[in-house]
Amino acid sequence: MKIVLINPPHTAIGSRIPDDHLPPLGLLAVGGPLIDDGHAVRLVDADFGPMAIPDIVSHVGDPDLVLIGHSGSTSAHPTACAIAQAIKAVKPGIRIVYGGVFPTYHWREVLAETEAFDVLVRGEGEETMRRLAAALDNGGALGSVPGIAFRSEAGEIVATPPMQAISDLDDYRIGWELIDHRRYSYWGGKRAVVLQFSRGCPHLCNYCGQRGFWTRWRHRSPVLFAREIARLYREEGVELINLADENPTSSRKAWLAFLEAMIAENVPVQIVGSTRADDIVRDADILHLYRKAGVVRWLLGMENTDEATLALIKKGGGKATDREAIRLLRQHDILSMATWVVGFDEEKLSDLWRGFRQLLAYDPDQIQALYVTPHRWTPFFRIARSRQVIEADIRKWDYKHQVLQMRHLHPAVLLAAVKLIEVAIQARPKALMRGLFHRDRQQRHSMRWYTQMGRRVWVHEIFEFLFRRRHLKAGPSLEAFWGAPQDAEEESMLRPARRAKSLDAAE
Repeated sequence: MKIVLINPPHTAIGSRIPDDHLPPLGLLAVGGPLIDDGHAVRLVDADFGPMAIPDIVSHVGDPDLVLIGHSGSTSAHPTACAIAQAIKAVKPGIRIVYGGVFPTYHWREVLAETEAFDVLVRGEGEETMRRLAAALDNGGALGSVPGIAFRSEAGEIVATPPMQAISDLDDYRIGWELIDHRRYSYWGGKRAVVLQFSRGCPHLCNYCGQRGFWTRWRHRSPVLFAREIARLYREEGVELINLADENPTSSRKAWLAFLEAMIAENVPVQIVGSTRADDIVRDADILHLYRKAGVVRWLLGMENTDEATLALIKKGGGKATDREAIRLLRQHDILSMATWVVGFDEEKLSDLWRGFRQLLAYDPDQIQALYVTPHRWTPFFRIARSRQVIEADIRKWDYKHQVLQMRHLHPAVLLAAVKLIEVAIQARPKALMRGLFHRDRQQRHSMRWYTQMGRRVWVHEIFEFLFRRRHLKAGPSLEAFWGAPQDAEEESMLRPARRAKSLDAAE
């Protein structure tokens, strides 16, 4: 079959402000196995430009099947719908498949609201899409394909049983041939890709929209993963690897094996990603290997500096661990970015002031301020179900916009406080001196680039709030807006079979 993959243009500030673009890993991961099965696959990356919807439709051509998906699937959903509807209006015979985290859980609503999508993929897409493409190509029954939702011939919305999560991630290759690596960059022009060493997370943070989607933490072969990175550097000139893992360091044994394999490959790539502060403290004795393997920055999911809030969201860890992790990273010339989430119902200005002082004590190299954004399939949604929604445009449900009313703070007051705190943290003499005089030239470049992008985003967010935002004054409750809590369906797939392959397997 002729198959076109579409990466919708994203409206998020982080996608529009920088001049850099990263490849759509999810679509490439699905594309590789489809190519290996003999299908003719092509990618339309509409995030470049961004492309207008009529241009996207014209670039689609006349395939047998269109696949649409996006990593920021909630905020990208309206755009994905508009693209599908535009394609159907011009070429109603083209079948359209939609996948990602949002359609995995909102499959009932999506299929009820529009007939533009023919099939929704629930959970991981690699094996599901192989089976679905084979069924569509051969006239097989859709009901025999696990992990999908569709309309029956009678018009009923049905879902097949869940697919089993992939037990060996190395069985499915990424379709790198679908992109021109020269077009993709990060951190100010460094040729870059997105990769996953692992999927899922073993921790129980109740606000996380990813943990249940991946069902169980799994990892790739450390040796094969390092080999793939080295090949991308040697053959494609890739300089920077952005790890999309929720928690790649969950297994010290597997992560250490990867670090040793990367050191053995001896390629000068830079690795950035996200992890937990307690894993950094756990690995204090091997952090020198992190840096030698190419790790240059970690985003630390600290979420909040208030112990009561951390307990509410079941984050685990604590302030002492967070502070020690940042100290250890700096000792090994690894940049730290602390995420700080605000917008919890009971927060007051005094709580934000206390959080600001705690951030000063942490002394991170960079911070990323986010707003609490509940997902219906997480346990935290049930806790927040009665809170008032102030943002009805789900394109703004991207963690960078306020979406829920607070009990004590007006949205303008919260925005002003957050923007002032960001300036105070990023403009500290310490932070400025590091950007100017850090002993590592590449790290100086990284900090300056992030500061420049942060400054542009900061101005954009204030301008948008003042002149383009209209918050609901009497909005619905969170439950009325999205529907009843769905945490009973949090795990999207069946548990994977136990891996038989050893950590250092090379085949």
